[in-house]
Amino acid sequence: MTALFASVQQHFQDVIVPLWQGPGWNADMALPYEALDAGHQPLPPQRYRAMACARQLYLFSSLIGQVPAAEERAAALFRSLQQHFHDAEHGGWFYSIDPQGAPLDQRKDLYTHAFILFACAHYWGKVREPLVESVLNATLEVLAQRFATGDGLYEASLDRDWSSLDSGPLQNPLMHLAEAFLATLSVREDIAVQRALVELCTAMQKRFIDPHHSVLMEKPLGAVDNWFEPGHQFEWYFLLESSPLLHGSKLHASLERAFVLTEQLGVDPQTGAVTAMLDLNGSAKDATQRIWAQAEYLRALTLRPNSEGSVQRQLQALQQRFLHARGWYECRDEQGEVSRKDMPSTTPYHLATCYRGLVDYLG
Repeated sequence: MTALFASVQQHFQDVIVPLWQGPGWNADMALPYEALDAGHQPLPPQRYRAMACARQLYLFSSLIGQVPAAEERAAALFRSLQQHFHDAEHGGWFYSIDPQGAPLDQRKDLYTHAFILFACAHYWGKVREPLVESVLNATLEVLAQRFATGDGLYEASLDRDWSSLDSGPLQNPLMHLAEAFLATLSVREDIAVQRALVELCTAMQKRFIDPHHSVLMEKPLGAVDNWFEPGHQFEWYFLLESSPLLHGSKLHASLERAFVLTEQLGVDPQTGAVTAMLDLNGSAKDATQRIWAQAEYLRALTLRPNSEGSVQRQLQALQQRFLHARGWYECRDEQGEVSRKDMPSTTPYHLATCYRGLVDYLG
């Protein structure tokens, strides 16, 4: 297993990271292109998203001290986040800008702000610069004052001027907010963040956990056409299982109970492929196999008891089915055929967090 993981890590450092240092970097904008094609050419830019910039800020922050020029790249990404996406008039950050750098989708969404908090926490943990902490604090303030709905949850999306779009809460941005709160607590003591995190998890248990199967739904209970995603169950499981603060909470107990069911319904026993979306009957709403879900399942397995065999199998499945000499396959379809050949700038974040979990596991 150690040799297998060493080769996967080598692939990350020798193949994946250089894609975003070289062809994936738009030096004029000081931003990563949204995606590269199979030949390492950028797809023609339609937009640049703040979330993608933040994920790459996390990536290069995590590589400081390991990869040459990682610190300079992280600094450039941090500057670009402020320069291109910050809304000087209303506060917060725009969702996206156009290829020329003008604001495009000017809404304020929780997913973006969660990733900005997550990235700034990791970056500040590495560099301890006051400016980075001030952006981290500004993000926390916007989350508490603008997105929070007073019941432990947060609006998924608001208009540019913070007026309501009636979005209500959605699972995925709330999960990344929990991840960002945990990242903040890993670099400083913060009673307000700790309280917000506990209240968030209490509210998730109440509003999103199906009472019969203990799975975490993507929309609040009672929503029309609801579904659950095995990749997100595994991602939540890892966050809760690995946090001394959240371990033993009701939400943790629910995801612990649902783990085996999620494996039975959502993981192919032959190939180890994780299904994208399931309804509560266990039928696939979307049978696409995505690299991020593979990475999340693998990372979650590192925290399961007696999991050495299954960790090794899933690491092999990730390497054989999704990694290749020139990068990675983002998606395979229901038949296992490669269905998406481009490589988005947002994916290395998932691989980096997965490999971090494996480093801790192999210790």
